[in-house]
Amino acid sequence: MQLKLGTTLMLEPTYTDRVEKFRCKIVEQDNTILYIDYPVNTVTNKTAFLVDGSQFRASYTAEDKVSYAFNTEVLGRKLGNIPTIMLSCPPAEEFVKIQRREFVRVNTPVDIAIEYNNKFYQYVTDDISAGGVAIHLNKDLPFMEDESVNLTIALPFINGEIRYVKTSAKLIRIIEKDRVRLASLQFMETDDLDKQYIVRFCFERQLSNRRKMEAN
Repeated sequence: MQLKLGTTLMLEPTYTDRVEKFRCKIVEQDNTILYIDYPVNTVTNKTAFLVDGSQFRASYTAEDKVSYAFNTEVLGRKLGNIPTIMLSCPPAEEFVKIQRREFVRVNTPVDIAIEYNNKFYQYVTDDISAGGVAIHLNKDLPFMEDESVNLTIALPFINGEIRYVKTSAKLIRIIEKDRVRLASLQFMETDDLDKQYIVRFCFERQLSNRRKMEAN
């Protein structure tokens, strides 16, 4: 995938317990390698040191105002008039268009535990985003619309790790979809780190779903 020189990239660490973003620009490209200037932490405005082998989710906005994201890895450094960091650049089919709405929603089954009145109820999601979930109603809900509940969501990642996200939510509505009853829940209080896990999970699943469609 050929990217325009001077394009600004936003880098978010893939495997970390910290919420960080780094801003950099593409200085050069050689087929599958991107050369970027030294990235700057968007909060501290300090130059960041990226360790070889560390992995990131990179995003950028193209000239047509459409935003894209892709997975990348630090490959090393190149000395020259402008010292640069080398990042891997995947093929075009590995780039995912970022939807303009705030939260990207993906259809995928995920185990979720709902706590209400000190009791736990197990469900499976129909879809998930950083803003909420829709769950399959294999049994009636013990709570009503606008009531607050606590959720524990198990997010299985491609590398084998499982992250447990805890957040509060409220029931928005119950809907019928293809003769299946679903409950739509909106997240109420999700900390930044857990939200980052959900965004990363949705990105991985979106990319995985695309690969499956292309394989068929």
